Amino acid sequence: MIKIWGRVNSVNVQKVLWCCDELSLPYERVDAGLHFGRNNEPGYLAMNPNGKVPTLEDGDFVLWESNAIIRYLAMQYGAQSGLYPAEPRLRACVDRWMDWVLSTLQPVERSVFWGMVRTAPEQRDMAAIQKSADEAGKLWLMVDAHLQGRRFAEADRFTLADIVLGAYCRRFIDLEGIARPETPHLRAWYEGLQSRPAFQRYIAPALT
Repeated sequence: MIKIWGRVNSVNVQKVLWCCDELSLPYERVDAGLHFGRNNEPGYLAMNPNGKVPTLEDGDFVLWESNAIIRYLAMQYGAQSGLYPAEPRLRACVDRWMDWVLSTLQPVERSVFWGMVRTAPEQRDMAAIQKSADEAGKLWLMVDAHLQGRRFAEADRFTLADIVLGAYCRRFIDLEGIARPETPHLRAWYEGLQSRPAFQRYIAPALT
């Protein structure tokens, strides 16, 4: 059975769990990271020298980096699912959003999430948090424009791009205490994601 190392409140672990559910893949999950520890122990570091979560074990195959993991799962166990399209141009478009989230969106949005969710209210620098939220808002406006007239991030079906964008959108669009731009197309797409059982199971719970 597939084993996933990582805590359920990690956005990167959530992406992997969501992908597993979409593929109806059974798995065992082991808590690791933050207060659970384990990720700095020798055994874990032998699997993942970064000391981060998630890490995937699939038999004797070990893989780290969440986007690499969900690509692997979709190719290995869901070739007919459409999650990771075989068509080169469509796959490239899906990859584009997955890479953009890690390279461009996540570095900006991370400080907003940590400031509002993992920092005590009396210790928050709201001016700095809102500045980062404004920068993140500009990026989400770009996604909003892309989603006009679309049900999914790419093509006419749910893909890994929706998983990755959706997991991070949850951490911005529903966050209380910050100002955000109006993003009607983003919200319509996001409401569509909320109807998926895996979203409700892994992404919708309270942010911690």
